[in-house]
Amino acid sequence: MGAKSEEPMMTTRDSIYRAARNIKRRDNSLYNALRSIYQDSIFVHEISLLWPKLPLVANLRCGLWYSEKFDATCYFKSTDGHTNNLSFNTSRLNLHLPLLAGEKGGCIIIDSTRKGKRFPDSMSKTIPMWSCVVNRSIFNHWNRLCNIDAGLTSDDDGDNIRKLLDKWDCSLHLPLWVSNTERASIEARLDEWTRELDESGADIASLASCLRKPLRPLWVSQKTVIWLNEVPEHDSWDFTPLILVSASASGELQNRTSSEFSWNYIPGAGDDEESWARGLSPNVFWTHVDDLIHSGPDLCNQKVAEIVENDRVYRAHRGQEAPQVVVKCSKSNGGVNHAKSDEILCLSAQIPKVDEERLVFWLSSTNLAVGASQVACKETSIDCILNCDQNPISVPVSYLEEHLHLPMKGSKFDRFSISRNLPPAVNFAKLKMSSGKKVLVCCQDGKYQYMCLLGHLDVIIQ
Repeated sequence: MGAKSEEPMMTTRDSIYRAARNIKRRDNSLYNALRSIYQDSIFVHEISLLWPKLPLVANLRCGLWYSEKFDATCYFKSTDGHTNNLSFNTSRLNLHLPLLAGEKGGCIIIDSTRKGKRFPDSMSKTIPMWSCVVNRSIFNHWNRLCNIDAGLTSDDDGDNIRKLLDKWDCSLHLPLWVSNTERASIEARLDEWTRELDESGADIASLASCLRKPLRPLWVSQKTVIWLNEVPEHDSWDFTPLILVSASASGELQNRTSSEFSWNYIPGAGDDEESWARGLSPNVFWTHVDDLIHSGPDLCNQKVAEIVENDRVYRAHRGQEAPQVVVKCSKSNGGVNHAKSDEILCLSAQIPKVDEERLVFWLSSTNLAVGASQVACKETSIDCILNCDQNPISVPVSYLEEHLHLPMKGSKFDRFSISRNLPPAVNFAKLKMSSGKKVLVCCQDGKYQYMCLLGHLDVIIQ
């Protein structure tokens, strides 16, 4: 009896789950994401007009979607500011940013978040921690020059530096919503992080010569109240402002209506672009923004597919990077004819000469091909194999001298794997191709190694 009564309950629960998933999939559609980005870009533009002389900087990758034109980019990760995971990463020093801010008097940094809060952790903690460490390192540099005569050409130089040091702010500036406990935890690590920066080999002297006021973050969101007649000039502050703009409105999904279409607003829609953008890039989006926004929810996916494919063909014909784009279609919605849910749209891979059946792709008219490792030994038109797969492949004994196995991991698993293996990979391909042999570079899916080697194609084929 118990088993029979439980079965309908499980069926009902599964139905509710599927319905919730369908609603979420509908609310997070491609059109909703692009329309939300476009809407938030209006706010970003308005903020940039308040300080028109300050350069607009995108925090990669999410921030890059929110403006048609940026003066520069930076890369601050939210994970470096996560609670219990605080870190200062010397592989992402972003030292071009203080140079730019010193030259222009500050900068405006754009980012966003899906997390239902006003600012991503990259702005709440990562950038404030970074700016404090940079300020402290510059202070240490000036202080060393004051303690020794080396580098000072006159007593006036020393006096000017001492005056600068008296006003140099090395304190940690965090937003009010960061707790005192986290503040104390960050402050306890500042000395260690400053020492890491000093010992990293970074050119602190150049930063010190360019930055005449210490860096300091300011926070602006769509909930920030700004009196337009009281906006201060950026050079009136006694610090170099890093104006951190969170592009999106915080909160849940909201239904909005325009004169043509209804759509659901997605906070931080530009985040995690692999999950929704279907091969569209920020640059291509802004090139075709009017067509995409006016295409509406029903035609948006088809329009994006056409634009992405046309852009791929344009780049392929010019010998530029043109990787394969694989997109899984959603089910038909509202009576509109779409591809079936299990249909895979492959925007054909590389540069024209393609063996579709065996998944081997020849790079233009060169003797270099890329493909999947499982078909490497079946390909009769190649002379040598460079295997970048984690697993070895079976090759005849007579073929051993024409085969090199360099297992490469993706950057998420080992960020130095590519840099370690790229020199021998390029040398092998260059050596074999110089003698007129045809080389196949393969990995598990036939895509990853293409991205790695394409930037070195000019060296290989010399």
